[in-house]
This record gives sequence, structure tokens and C-alpha cells, in this order.
Amino acid sequence: MTSQLYGIAASDGIAIAKTYRLENPSLEFEKIMIAEPGPEIERLQSALAKSTAELELIKEQAEKQIGPKEAAIFGAHLMVLSDPELIGPITEKITTDHVNAEFALHEVAEMFIGIFSSMDNDYMKERAADVKDVRNRVLGHLLGVKVPNPGLISEKVIILAEDLTPSDTVQFNPEFIQGFVTEIGGRTSHSAILARTLEIPAVVGVKHLMENLEDGTVLIVDGIEGKIIANPTKEELQHYGKRKEEFAHQKTQLASLKDAATLSADGVEVELGANIGSPKDLNSALENGAEAIGLFRTEFLYMGRDSFPTEEQQFEIYSEVLERMGSKPTVVRTLDIGGDKELSYLDLPKELNPFLGLRAIRLCLEMPDMFRTQLRALIRSSVHGNLKIMFPMIATLEEFRQAKQLFVEEQEKLAAEGIPFNEEIEVGIMVEIPSTAVMADLFAKEVDFFSIGTNDLIQYTLAADRMNENVAHLYQPFNPAILRMVKMVIDAAHKEGKWAGMCGEMAGEELAVPILLGLGLDEFSMSASSILKTRSLISTLSKAELVTHTEQILSLATAEEVKQYVAGLVKH
Repeated sequence: MTSQLYGIAASDGIAIAKTYRLENPSLEFEKIMIAEPGPEIERLQSALAKSTAELELIKEQAEKQIGPKEAAIFGAHLMVLSDPELIGPITEKITTDHVNAEFALHEVAEMFIGIFSSMDNDYMKERAADVKDVRNRVLGHLLGVKVPNPGLISEKVIILAEDLTPSDTVQFNPEFIQGFVTEIGGRTSHSAILARTLEIPAVVGVKHLMENLEDGTVLIVDGIEGKIIANPTKEELQHYGKRKEEFAHQKTQLASLKDAATLSADGVEVELGANIGSPKDLNSALENGAEAIGLFRTEFLYMGRDSFPTEEQQFEIYSEVLERMGSKPTVVRTLDIGGDKELSYLDLPKELNPFLGLRAIRLCLEMPDMFRTQLRALIRSSVHGNLKIMFPMIATLEEFRQAKQLFVEEQEKLAAEGIPFNEEIEVGIMVEIPSTAVMADLFAKEVDFFSIGTNDLIQYTLAADRMNENVAHLYQPFNPAILRMVKMVIDAAHKEGKWAGMCGEMAGEELAVPILLGLGLDEFSMSASSILKTRSLISTLSKAELVTHTEQILSLATAEEVKQYVAGLVKH
């Protein structure tokens, strides 16, 4: 029976495919006493063989998509699976204790996890996570339940999930993932941003999604209107099939602007950059005519692994991005972990409110050795392109000065070692905390640039969690308080002869672009899929005319009034 569900439109486009439910199954089991160990040992060997075949395929896919170094974690899992020191005791426990394979596997694995976790050696501690992952995979096969493997999807599907973690999404292959729908999240949640990076349709914040839709259901995802249709009729399939073709045609037309400069109707040039999470996102950025990388989210280098990336591993990745961008600016954000982004190998404290806790620059200053490794890799890579570095989550001038001091110290060490680097690297900050926006005039005297991170600036200013669909109505990019802060930051930068950019999702919103152009924003950085639409829009706008409207826009009382006013301007 046809049914419709509604959520938040997170990424433009139309997708039509069968659903793939991405959920963690129950791995509960009971201890069962057995008479004959033979059949249980056969069950165990069968589950081990299936797990090995699965992991070999996942490793092969991961090597193609995220590179051999990042895929090494799956090689570690394969070693655990074939380790006689682990498998031998499981078989022995089945034979001597006359217990079922599930119980024997769990007991032996728990023993090893306990031993590894208690060791002082970091490498051995990481093996505990490997054993846990392998145990769950084998247990899934023993229990006959499906353990999700997004990296193994080899047919066109639409992902359904309660939520998507970055470690889930690093395995996504856009050739097969046509779109996704989640129960949790807003337009600026990480899953939504990823959808725009992959250029696949997505709807988020769909309540009761998982209880209403089964695996294999034919689904239409309308990422433009924020609607999904399950078991569509023939007429609906035809209608949305046509809309999908029209959307593809529009993209083809916009492609003619790929190599054009970004000029307003009255000849004012601004820079359009792309937000990326890894080198593989560069193809989309360049195909969509990015004039810069306005935000390289380096936390994705740290995810999907079992230990911190080394200086050399980071150096190679940063160098690759800089070389491919050539003389075009590449703004790299230092590690932004915490909040909703976790690392399995980093034991962060459990916090009542992690978004206001130990995250981003706060964590880096708490772990200076880790931070210095990243800074050193970045500084070394600067000889390969036009690198700019920015620190996230800066709340006070003291934090910026501390981070800048560590940067300068690493420059001095490299100079003493005779290692070449660009001595003129610009160092700036993300403006995403209200205290920083209010103090922008003082920050502007010390930083080289500002990049306004509206995703967090909006949630912190309006006290509305951007991941929470229940307060989505309070997450208002057009709220006059936000616009006034943006103006303060841009004006402060220009007064000191510095540039101001924006790397939050607001930079690519159709109604926000005229406001930001009028306020004097120098650089707009967004999901690659938004660049050509934004370039086309800017070509129709007169900056001089928009400037005459900024005072009126900033005097309006509500976000809705702002949107109505700007919509009227764009129509003219």
C-alpha cells in the first residue's frame, strides 16, 4: 500500500530504489548445554568462513574508496579471525565445557578484550576493539542475523537508518547509494552534509521511519520537498521519474558555468569554495567549478581507523589535496572531534552536554602532542600549494594565542631541521561561538582571516540543537540576531584589511546569498553540489543594489520577515 512520510529536505534531487535498512541487530543469545560438540564446531567454522569472506570483500572495497592505509583496520580484523590463539580456545571450550558456539565465542573473546584493554601498550589496547568487532561479526552469522555492511552494498539502494555516523558513511559508494533517509537529524547534521557532498538526495528527521518501512520496499525520496513515498503507484513512479530527468537536465545546463568567474551583475567578484572531508571529495569540488577549498574537515582522516594517523600519513593526504588544487586556496580546519563525532580509540569523558564540552580546539589544547603532529604535517605540506589553516571552536583570544603559539613552535622546529615550508601560511579561525563574533574587532587584529561556521553559530546563539528535529523550527539562519553577528564579523575583518568567508551550510542557501553578498562576504564555501547554482544566482544580483537594502533587512524582527523581504528582492 502506498504511504507518504515527511521530514526535512537535506539534499536536493530525486531517488527511486529499494530500501536497505542500516541497523544494528540484537546479538543476544542463551547459554545452551550440548551433548555433541561436533555440530557446534562446524557451525563455528562456517561462521568464521563467512566472516572471512565478508571482511576480504570489505577490505578490497575500502582500499578502492578510502585508500589502502585507511583500509588497514579490516586487515587487522582478518588477522584476528585467523589467529589460532583465539580460535583454538573457543573450539576447546565447546569440546570440554559442552556449550554452544555463541557462548564459547563470547566468553573467550571477553577474556581477550579484558587482557588487551588492561595493557599499557597502546597498540595492544587497540586490539581489544578489533576482537570486539570480529566477535560481533561472527556472532551475527551464528545467530543468523544480518550485521550491516554498507561497504558491501553492490546494488542501487536507498539507505534507511535511525541515524548515520561518520564511520558508517565513510564506507558509502555513491555508485550504489542512491539516497538516504534518517529518523534523526536536521539540515546541518553530518549525514545531511555528507549527502550534499556525495550529491545524493536525502530526507532527515522522518519520525517513525524504521517502524514503518521494511527492507526492500520500493521508495521515492524527494530531497527537494522533504518527502518520501513508499510503494509508489505507477503514476507516481512516472511523475517522479520525469522530475528526476528534469533535475539532471538542470545540472547539465549549470555545468557550462564550471570555469566561469563568480561575478555579480555589477561586476563584483567573490570566491566560491567547496567543503570537503577527504581527498576523494576533490573530484566533485573541481567538477563543480570550486575556486577554493573553503573547509577541509580533517576529522575524517581520524575516523574509520583504530589509531591516530601518523604525521607521514597526514602529510601525504594534505599534500595530495594541495597539489591538486594548485594555486587555489585550501583552508584546512584542524581536528574537530567531540560533540557528535567520536573516535573509537580515543576514550573521551562522558559529558552531560558534549556540544558544550571538551571538543575541537579545546581537545587539541588538552592533547598537545596529537595537535603538534597535525600542525607539523600541515606546515610541511604547505610547499605543495596555497595552504591556509584555521582553528575551530575558538571562544577566547587566549585559546587562539595558545594554538598559534604551538603552530609557531612547530614552524621553528622544522626550520631548525632544515625542512622547507611556506613561511607565509595564513592562520585564521572559525567564528562559530557568539563570544567570538561579539569580540570580532579584537580577534581581527590577530588572525589572518575569519571563516564563519554558521552551523554551530546558529545553534549556540539560539540554543537550538541542530541535530534535534523537535526544535528544528528554532534553527533559523535568517534570524536577525544571526545576520547582525555575521555583519559584525565581516565589518571587523574589513576594518583590519582581512578577508571574511563562510563555510557553514548557510553560504549555499538561495535566500541567504543576496544578504551575504550585500553584507560584503568575500568567500562563500559550501557543498560542491551547490556551487554552480550559487554562481548562476550571483550573476543575476547587483551588489550595489543589495547594499542599499542591508539596513532594512537588519532592522526586521523575525526570520520569516527576512525571508519574505529577500524573496521579494530576488523576484525583482
